[in-house]
Amino acid sequence: MAIQLPPAKSVAVNPTQDELKAWVAQMPNSQMTEFGNYNVKANVTARSAGSTFIVSDDPSRTTKPTMPSAEYAEVAARQEAYIADRDMILIEGYIGPENSPMKRAARVYIERSNGNIPAMQQQLYYPRDADWREEDALTVIYTPNCPAEGYPQDRLVTIDLDNWVTRVFSIDYFGESKMGGLRMWMEWAYQQGALAMHAGAKVIPTDGGDKVALIIGLSGTGKTTTTFTRQNGSLPVQDDIVALVEGGEVFSTENGCFAKTYGLDPKYEPTIYGALASPEGWLENVAVAPDGTVDFFDDSYTANGRGTFALSAIEHYDPRKLGRADFLLILNRNETIAPAVAKMASKEQAVAYFMLGETKGTSAGGVAEAGKSLRVPGTNPFFMRHDYLQGNRLAELIASMDYDFGVYVMSTGRVGGGEDVSGSKKVKIPHSSAIVKGIAEGTITWEPDPDFGYLIATDVPDFDDPELLQPRRLYEVQGRGDEYVALVEGLKAARREYMATHAGLDQAIVDALG
Repeated sequence: MAIQLPPAKSVAVNPTQDELKAWVAQMPNSQMTEFGNYNVKANVTARSAGSTFIVSDDPSRTTKPTMPSAEYAEVAARQEAYIADRDMILIEGYIGPENSPMKRAARVYIERSNGNIPAMQQQLYYPRDADWREEDALTVIYTPNCPAEGYPQDRLVTIDLDNWVTRVFSIDYFGESKMGGLRMWMEWAYQQGALAMHAGAKVIPTDGGDKVALIIGLSGTGKTTTTFTRQNGSLPVQDDIVALVEGGEVFSTENGCFAKTYGLDPKYEPTIYGALASPEGWLENVAVAPDGTVDFFDDSYTANGRGTFALSAIEHYDPRKLGRADFLLILNRNETIAPAVAKMASKEQAVAYFMLGETKGTSAGGVAEAGKSLRVPGTNPFFMRHDYLQGNRLAELIASMDYDFGVYVMSTGRVGGGEDVSGSKKVKIPHSSAIVKGIAEGTITWEPDPDFGYLIATDVPDFDDPELLQPRRLYEVQGRGDEYVALVEGLKAARREYMATHAGLDQAIVDALG
């Protein structure tokens, strides 16, 4: 049962994009760009993970920070008193398309003074219909200007999973609206027996039929780019969150995309560029000159510039007809010995690497994550329960599939070290695209890796650098063989130590690391 929305000075219900643009034009931090769309320079440039709390009097139910219900009641009352004197906007819609068993009503209730956020959210919701019910709605109550003194960075996000409401205070970053609803939907999906995955989805035509690829990765590691890069005329379906259910079927969530813009190049990402470089796109924290010229390569304010666009703005595959997944790519922005691609040799090994969730943090996670080596199980920082439950659920779902479901770890980083290391090499977008095409078509030649037990590629069509496929070769040809051996041993030990922290995870999964 959804909560009743607090009264406000006025409420604009489901305004049009044009009406929202008129309000955004009045914002002092908005600017019309050369593309005829608006960029808003928000004060907050990334998710406020350190200010986010689950409402619970039982901290043992989650690994996330919690807030006691009595304290939550106080901050909720403060927010509702604040709203009483404010002009608000209400956007209603669905997470999930029509005819999806994973469809759920959703809404965001937000101050009109921050009209870009509801405008962007409206592009991501599937539209409200005659069956939409307020009592079913996942609700985000969002006050970007309501003070939150005493909380980390004077910001606050509260997640009340018992009543399906998220409250946001003193944050003007759109990502908190988007994830506010999706985070609750993920918990609801888990309760339905599904696993919500922080994943893009695409359909790749091959001679053997259409192949459905899922791509998971932390924000900023190439998930959206990989989803939109075309192989054989492939079409995107979803760029961020999907649900995997028993038997392998996949269901999408959003009617639009929230794309990272730093380094956006029409040569490599023409679909995303075309959608954002149009009057229908919305931009946030992108560098824009006084004359409206947009520079997607300027990170002087933040490297976490973002934009939204509706799926209707691009050619895409019908999300109502997605079907079952054929393979899963786990993205890893490693910079040392991870190969450009590795194929998991067993179900248990697949789940183990899913749980490792290894990558290098990006600006999307804020300064606390950027540039640091991270392990985020499932590359999903939005799972609200104990992380081992993700791994066990994935193992159950793979076991329910009556077909060969491939799982691969694909590096979008470097081999041999960071940019400052002489002789290191970057895994570029064309490399990743050739790998995805080869997986879909079944044209990659594999052999066992003697160090980690997964399979590494010996040949990928249209892939020009074998040292990216087999990092040991790069280290040995550069006279760094001892360094490679030391890195292998250190990584294996660190992985075993980390996996031991997931009490409750099936032991066969832990053992699969070797």
